[in-house]
Amino acid sequence: MRTATGSRRVPPGPPRRATLGLLQKLAGDRLGLLSSAAQRYGDASRLRIGPKTLYLFNHPEHAKYILADNAANYAKGIGYIQARRALGDGLLTSEGELWRKQRRTIQPVFQHKRIAGQVGAIAEEAAKLVARLRSAEGGDPVDVVAETTSYTLGVLGRTLLDADLGAFDSLAGSFEAVQDQAMFEMESMGAVPHWLPLPRQLRFRRARADLQGIVDHLVREREANLREDADDLLSRLILSTRQEGDRAVGRRRLRDELVTLLLAGHETTAATLGWSLYLLDEHPDVREGIRSEVAGVLGDRLPVLEDVPRMTYTSMVLQEVMRLYPPVWILARRSRADDEVGGYAVPAGSDVLVCPYTLHRHPDFWADPERFDPERFAPDRTANRARYAHIPFGAGPRFCVGSHLGLMEATLALAMITRDLDLSTVAGTSVVPEPMLSLRIRDGLPMTVRAAS
Repeated sequence: MRTATGSRRVPPGPPRRATLGLLQKLAGDRLGLLSSAAQRYGDASRLRIGPKTLYLFNHPEHAKYILADNAANYAKGIGYIQARRALGDGLLTSEGELWRKQRRTIQPVFQHKRIAGQVGAIAEEAAKLVARLRSAEGGDPVDVVAETTSYTLGVLGRTLLDADLGAFDSLAGSFEAVQDQAMFEMESMGAVPHWLPLPRQLRFRRARADLQGIVDHLVREREANLREDADDLLSRLILSTRQEGDRAVGRRRLRDELVTLLLAGHETTAATLGWSLYLLDEHPDVREGIRSEVAGVLGDRLPVLEDVPRMTYTSMVLQEVMRLYPPVWILARRSRADDEVGGYAVPAGSDVLVCPYTLHRHPDFWADPERFDPERFAPDRTANRARYAHIPFGAGPRFCVGSHLGLMEATLALAMITRDLDLSTVAGTSVVPEPMLSLRIRDGLPMTVRAAS
């Protein structure tokens, strides 16, 4: 292929006849599919799967170009498109002026100053989590993923919505069904008609109706006591969507944004905490490192804002957890116009992938990349590392708006759990990553609980 800039290469990849095998891996082992492509073909590869051609770019400079430098040429892609059926045009899936309007509405709620004022509420929710775990001491195993999900929903309700989400027992299950459907539609390339009464489709319809009912209830309750000067996110969204010229459009936008917020606002942090507790059990020396730090910083009291930057080792551990199991495991884009990435041709309309899961294991940037080693994030070892070699929350204009809150709630919860308790994975448990809209542990994580020794 010749252009004004010279010869552009086509990325290497498996032949067209490999489509069936690739489809099977897309359905059953998405991480394995992308990892194999990166290992076999290098920093750029092309996967032709049925009618789709996926371009995987796996170098920090490629990520920088696609996600930041030329982000205007890359719209949301595969996976996000399928999620739109469930989430509508919320912040996760919207584009263009609508996305910019949503971001302007939401951004102030996540400002550092406001989040700093929520430390007390976060610490109280973390104390409730520790108490729930402690109640299982010496008894039956507890699913820590379910417990961390309850924690992050509690934080979300108190810090962003000024609402109690604990009353909605069906919330987590409904999100499970929604994500399951979104991933199925991605795997099947949208070939299965939505009207077919398959059990999966029926579960999805019930879940979507349930989520819409929950957000409608939250809105009705807030509208009955709405203050013009309220700074919580629920109130801001209600006031913002009232400005829409068409009332039906405003109500639909409000519903979409709240459903998206409820999903994105709790799942990534819950997943990170689950992986953290699993890895600390696998690496007791790291657990002792956190415990020693927390004893010196907190003692027996609840944390306050000034404690957060002092827990440097706990922060390093979380960064390493998110390197191995990034909450945002895939960043899918679709090219608007012909482009060139790292010397490789990317035609208009192409499905382009940046995969933090594989990028975080790039051997040129991470020595012994499968090894869990929080010291990678010691200050003297991060100064010269490529900026885009570690992007657990994405990058560029669509960098996760809630990353600061998520890191704070993960830090406080991990510190307080580790100070007080020893959690051990039940023997024989298969701990397998499940790449959904976030990278979580498949089927939860049963752990036994005992007091810290």
